Amino acid sequence: MSIHILAIESSCDDTSAAVLSDNYLLSNVTASQKVHESYGGVVPELASRAHQQNIVPVVSEAIKQSGLKKEDINAIAFTRGPGLMGSLMVGTSFAKGLSASLGIPLIDVNHLQAHILAHFIEKKDEDHVAPPFPFICLLVSGGNSQIVLVKAYNDMQILGQTIDDAAGEAFDKCAKVMGLPYPGGPVVDRLAKEGDSQKFKFCKPHIPGFDYSFSGLKTSFLYTLRDEVAKNPNFVQENLNDLCASLQTTVVEILMDKLKKAVKETGVNHVAVAGGVSANSALRAAFEDHSKRYGWKIYIPKFAYTTDNAAMVGITGYFKYQDKDFCDISLPPYARVEI
Repeated sequence: MSIHILAIESSCDDTSAAVLSDNYLLSNVTASQKVHESYGGVVPELASRAHQQNIVPVVSEAIKQSGLKKEDINAIAFTRGPGLMGSLMVGTSFAKGLSASLGIPLIDVNHLQAHILAHFIEKKDEDHVAPPFPFICLLVSGGNSQIVLVKAYNDMQILGQTIDDAAGEAFDKCAKVMGLPYPGGPVVDRLAKEGDSQKFKFCKPHIPGFDYSFSGLKTSFLYTLRDEVAKNPNFVQENLNDLCASLQTTVVEILMDKLKKAVKETGVNHVAVAGGVSANSALRAAFEDHSKRYGWKIYIPKFAYTTDNAAMVGITGYFKYQDKDFCDISLPPYARVEI
């Protein structure tokens, strides 16, 4: 008998719902919020209001596309955190209400774990290879940069993480000072394809162990722009592609240097990448390069599973359902937590 999971994701500015039958994805619907673009970043109050508008039609459409009825659902998985508290409260409250009305259990999901477990989502009639346990995952997004040793779906150990800013945040903030729109990461990636990645050199921090730091890179980038614009007011416009390419190369080198060190010291050569920055073309190319050079077995997610989505919440919920790991309806969301 198949297990049908309805999943809800509302940790930031995307309202998403998905339906899974066991580990097979039946539907995955996401409503993005354009309202934040003019502000250069996510505005929490506006995000929570948009979630309130989007969640009913998104969930309804996900169930419709799945071909199931709401009475067929066995459990509801929802992102409990980390994330923006107002956004999380919308998804959590809706999940609790629907759970109570249908008389089915709730499954709370850690957003960071869900990004990693997105590698286990399958679709009928599609080839799929999931990483075996244990594997190492580079989790990179706007808010997180971590190297995680994944021993089981519910046993993850952080080997290293950023001590200040995340890689995605570095992309977005450097893009902003160049006058590029939000989110900056995809724009930098696109412009970098036409640039010289060796044109400019930016700071690469020396942090012990497997931890990351991107604040020094941001400062180095800002000072370069300040000094060059003082000499040539058109510096950014004339060197935009080269700046993007050099920035992107520096970020990817920082990420891969620590990841390579972690793989060597642990001896685990099954290596995955997850999170929003895993969509970056240079990072994906670096994974392919390291696979050839060092014999890594690599796992790169489909683009649909890189950004925040409910499918990754659903697959995590499926694993937890098998262990009857349900949560009480009284549990509140949390804004901050580690894996």
